[in-house]
Amino acid sequence: MCDIVCFCCIVYSIFGGIDAVLSACTTFCIGESRGPDFEKLGECTCPPNFPRAVYCDNKGLKSIPNIPPHTWYLYLQNNLIEGVSGDALKNATQLRWINLNRNKITNEGVEEGVLGTLTELVHLYMDDNLLSSVPSPLPASLEHLRLSRNRISKIPAGVFNGLNKLNLLDLQSNKLMDDAVTEVSLKGLSSLVQINLAKNQLSSMPLGLPPTTTQLFLDGNNIEKIPADYFKGLPKVAFLRLNNNKLGNNGFPKDVFNVSSILDLQLSHNQLTEVPIIPSGLEHLHLDHNNIKSNGSSVCPVPVTETVEDSLNSSAPRLRYLRLDGNDIKPPIPRDVILCFRLLRSIVI
Repeated sequence: MCDIVCFCCIVYSIFGGIDAVLSACTTFCIGESRGPDFEKLGECTCPPNFPRAVYCDNKGLKSIPNIPPHTWYLYLQNNLIEGVSGDALKNATQLRWINLNRNKITNEGVEEGVLGTLTELVHLYMDDNLLSSVPSPLPASLEHLRLSRNRISKIPAGVFNGLNKLNLLDLQSNKLMDDAVTEVSLKGLSSLVQINLAKNQLSSMPLGLPPTTTQLFLDGNNIEKIPADYFKGLPKVAFLRLNNNKLGNNGFPKDVFNVSSILDLQLSHNQLTEVPIIPSGLEHLHLDHNNIKSNGSSVCPVPVTETVEDSLNSSAPRLRYLRLDGNDIKPPIPRDVILCFRLLRSIVI
């Protein structure tokens, strides 16, 4: 039995050719069996046309097998893995991408310091596991970190320090409350572009988001209020999702969303009774399934004009998609809406 998975990778690196891989792959073997899980290593694959990729997904593995050197892409999703050991990854110093989604990994099962040793790692996916906090330490090379659908209720202070390249952080569907998402816990995310905190237990807008944040997803929380000037600290925010919260018009200043950088604003399934003021540059607006009773004309961010030339100048509204269904608004589409949004391609009432 081999104790190093996917020996095709080893053969390829030694003999340097696909022909050698095809002829030797079925017989080449390194090491000895070290336990019952290693009896399944032959099921892992390393396609000759992707010699740096190791596929061990959907194999019923309970632990990570010893991964060979020269592996860049490691797929271990859909197994029964409970931990991440240093021994299994000690030779895999060139890993760029690890997919550990849909396993049974706990924080206790992640050997201390093991992830931090993967100094080339760019993508780490650990969705659908049993983590209770963000694992640490993490490698400074990391750019994408996906930890959705775990049991995370804690973000350790300093866990993101030094992660200057991290631009995507997915923490949706966890158990994060307001005291877990703070300036202290998010410190170090100097290059963050997208953060997903949807389907947690937040009752207020998260603090400490870096000014680089462009995509902010907060759907499915219990947010009721937005402080005045909240978005002044987020000058690049372009995509804002607050669907399925508890926002009413008395929970924020009417012009809180009048931010020139916002292109896509989603406020579906809240408790709005009026259309908030929107920026002229907004392109997509979701206001469906609220309690809005106006005829829709109040959505226009500028005085309505019937002059086509005036409506097409650089400051004219850029809205292309509008949803108002699920409110107390009945067809037909208000004339003022048509006159205001000359670029509108789709409207649902």
